[in-house]
Amino acid sequence: MKTIIPALAAVALSLSAFSAEPKQAAVGDRIPDVSVKTAAAAELKLREAVESKPAVLIFYRGGWCPFCTRHMMALNEVENDLVAAGFQILAISPDQPAKLAETPDLEKLSYTLLSDSSMEAAKGFGITFKVPGELVAKYKSDHQIDLEAASGETHHLLPHPAVFLVDQKGVIRFAHVNEDYKTRLDPAEILTAARGAGAPDSR
Repeated sequence: MKTIIPALAAVALSLSAFSAEPKQAAVGDRIPDVSVKTAAAAELKLREAVESKPAVLIFYRGGWCPFCTRHMMALNEVENDLVAAGFQILAISPDQPAKLAETPDLEKLSYTLLSDSSMEAAKGFGITFKVPGELVAKYKSDHQIDLEAASGETHHLLPHPAVFLVDQKGVIRFAHVNEDYKTRLDPAEILTAARGAGAPDSR
């Protein structure tokens, strides 16, 4: 019996480690080998997307979130400066591809919106959280926000708002994650970080 209990404990520990979400991505890490989808539902591998040009990866909750859409419009104002610093903007949300077209003021955004409806990318970056069932229902009944319709999935997962500056090797040069969805990183700070990182090359 004494030998069985430690063995069972070891199995439980190994299963717990196997099921744990990846640690939150940090400066110096290489981005996970994950795919997202374009508005046309074409698969895009994130590592391949940054090989051609360093990127500012923005994770946001969806086009239905007013805090997100305000932040996205503010980012639009510094896009030219970010491009001049050598970066592209890739904005990623759980919205399924068809829903990206419903993003408020989409015509005013000139950068790329991508779908992570499966949440595999957000999981890979270690920035997901599960919305409690009662809150999912409250969103739908009180605010007409249907998380399942937005993503096309029933996982009820959302990403914590996050910003990652990534070089052409897929290495994170700057990271910012805030669990308070009402607080977003000022675009001016993102631009400062981008200029500080320079225009990373692929050497």
